[in-house]
Amino acid sequence: MTPLLWVILVFVVLLVFYIISLFNGLIRLRNEVDNSMSQIDVQLKRRFDLIPNLVETVKGYAKHEKTLFENITKARAAVMSASNLKDKASASNKLTATLKSLFAVAENYPDLKANQNFLQLQEELTGTENKISYARQHYNDIVMMFNNRIQTFPNNAVSGMLGFNKRDMFEAPAGEKEPVRVKF
Repeated sequence: MTPLLWVILVFVVLLVFYIISLFNGLIRLRNEVDNSMSQIDVQLKRRFDLIPNLVETVKGYAKHEKTLFENITKARAAVMSASNLKDKASASNKLTATLKSLFAVAENYPDLKANQNFLQLQEELTGTENKISYARQHYNDIVMMFNNRIQTFPNNAVSGMLGFNKRDMFEAPAGEKEPVRVKF
């Protein structure tokens, strides 16, 4: 074999190893993105399961807040029925806003604020909200790594041919990006 054929053969072998390595790395990252999204779903399900207990506890004290409870029930159902990332984010943000209203109503009921069941449920829900935030942050970190990998040269020349496409980030709605105003 001539030296030119050896060079071509070595180049082809290196190219094949590069493509295999890139493909396997992208598969691992894609699976991590999918797992991160599943972790968000786990926390949303946990919140979904906690809300009826919280609502029932508050209902006993605030019987006339019927529309608030209906809104919470609708928002809760919307989160679980959302099928894509954008719908899940939107529904989850609406539920968070509705839950803030529930806690505001609870402030008007001194007996409720002292109720151990309510306090425990409120603490569980707050912990779950924190876990959801962390899961979203982790998801966005993994999506950024994945998107960077498929969009940087020379990977971008091959990743599109291998069927890897950019993933969307989990984003906060415009209203939640404003500074929080605290009034005393």
